[in-house]
Amino acid sequence: MVQKNHPDYILLTTISILIIWAIFNLASVSFPFSLEKYGNSWYYFLHQLLMGFLPGLIIGFVFYKLKIKNLKKISIYLLALNILLLLMVFLPKIGIEINGSQRWLQFGKIRFQPSEFLKITFLLYLSTWFGNKLNDEKRTFKKKKTDWQSLLIFTTILFILIIILLFQKSLSTLVVVAFIGGIVYFASFSSWKHFISFSLPSIGLLLLAIQFTPYRLDRVLTFLKPQLDPLGKGYQIGQSLIAIGSGKWLGIENGIALGLSRQKFGFLPEVMTDSIFAVIAEEVGFIGCLFLITLIFLFAWRGMKIALRSGDACLNLLSLGITFWIVFQTFFNIGGIIGILPLAGMPLPLFSYGSSHLIAEMAGLGLLLNISKQTG
Repeated sequence: MVQKNHPDYILLTTISILIIWAIFNLASVSFPFSLEKYGNSWYYFLHQLLMGFLPGLIIGFVFYKLKIKNLKKISIYLLALNILLLLMVFLPKIGIEINGSQRWLQFGKIRFQPSEFLKITFLLYLSTWFGNKLNDEKRTFKKKKTDWQSLLIFTTILFILIIILLFQKSLSTLVVVAFIGGIVYFASFSSWKHFISFSLPSIGLLLLAIQFTPYRLDRVLTFLKPQLDPLGKGYQIGQSLIAIGSGKWLGIENGIALGLSRQKFGFLPEVMTDSIFAVIAEEVGFIGCLFLITLIFLFAWRGMKIALRSGDACLNLLSLGITFWIVFQTFFNIGGIIGILPLAGMPLPLFSYGSSHLIAEMAGLGLLLNISKQTG
């Protein structure tokens, strides 16, 4: 393996375009809400810039410069700290409940969502654990038989995380964590028996979580028949489709209309978070959306290429996990907004308002760029 000492320039360019686009898009989307609530058109934008993008860039740069071997050594401690923070959200005074969900910690003026950082700490721990096992097999030229002990430990850790996230009412984060955890586990050459043993209970837990929580069940039923309650439960998807349809080929009135979305003015719910893709579609149209999706596919291609070129199993699994995390979350968000998947409250990476998910994503991207320096 030849170390290049420079990042993958195609990946870096792709990420840079997405970040710049996300910054300008949030400025456009947020100004009416900032003006209405705070009398200042720039409040939400500046908050996201100072509490999201700026620390995200700093942490992303730190992860880009860190020696990954040192990061792997402390991966278990980072995961343990993250689990501790997850539990602390249930403590009075520092644990904050918003819209019926107990997901946030607040220390003074700093508020964050520990579950968002679980995506990267869990991923780092799993890739270190299974990557070290694969490296040992490579060095000794001995392929181990099906390891049921590893499956038991993996599912136990994942089950604990699932229970905590269910109590926090954070189903979207749960889905992402389970997905990327499964990707890393099965990419470490686990057998199809493990796949069945892992998948069936996971699907069962997900169905139970939906069945016994009314608002989650409503989302699924609305996905199946949104026309039954267009002014109630189906309102968000209905308004999203109106925004997307209004974009036509190049934006509103068939001309690029950055900042000129109509649906963001009180029509489209959760416009800065879950529904931000609908505003993008309204302003840049089908061609603009196609360009965005092309950037995501380009990101996926470079991420997969980095994973395949890595001579170290830990780096292979880590880059694979980060790539699938960003791509899966992007298309799950878009799928919900265009009506081919249920709405899940999942943020659009880099674009949706919210500091915690943005910082975690930029840390992951910095780590992926770091790995790209070490692949020939």
